[in-house]
Amino acid sequence: MKEYDNAAYRYYSGLDLKSLPLMSWDIYGLYFDILCKNYDDVTTLLRLSEDNNWSYTSKFNEALLQKEQVILVTDTQLNIVHATHNIVHMNGYSPHEILGKRPKVFQGEGTSKETTGQIRKAIENRIPFEAVILNYRKDGSTYNCWLRGEPIFDTSGVLVNFIAYEKEVA
Repeated sequence: MKEYDNAAYRYYSGLDLKSLPLMSWDIYGLYFDILCKNYDDVTTLLRLSEDNNWSYTSKFNEALLQKEQVILVTDTQLNIVHATHNIVHMNGYSPHEILGKRPKVFQGEGTSKETTGQIRKAIENRIPFEAVILNYRKDGSTYNCWLRGEPIFDTSGVLVNFIAYEKEVA
């Protein structure tokens, strides 16, 4: 079944279809599109972890599929190197729009300086952190974003990336 899913993903991802043509399959078709994008994100994250020799292990499937979290990966200078496709639903930015930018792109006038200071200290000290922060969508509207971030070290103990799991909260 896994081989069928992989073959179907490769075939359908090359098409510009958003849903299947039968009305009764519309829900499945939309879900299939989301699954394909999530599968692509998980594959990219696993490749990124292999390429950078991460000592870090995570359940990317669980974060994306069960918890519906957005995953951002930055380099050591905090430039975004990967964002999952579901980020567009949270803040209106597509992944390719924010590659190479810093997560500050989501902050604005109402973002707490105290919270950003705590996050900055955790990053400088290379320790995990968790916070809720006021972020700004592409259209300028605000949302509360829960995030859990942590440094990623390679198998030699060298800092190579940071990862953040994010979700809009009330």
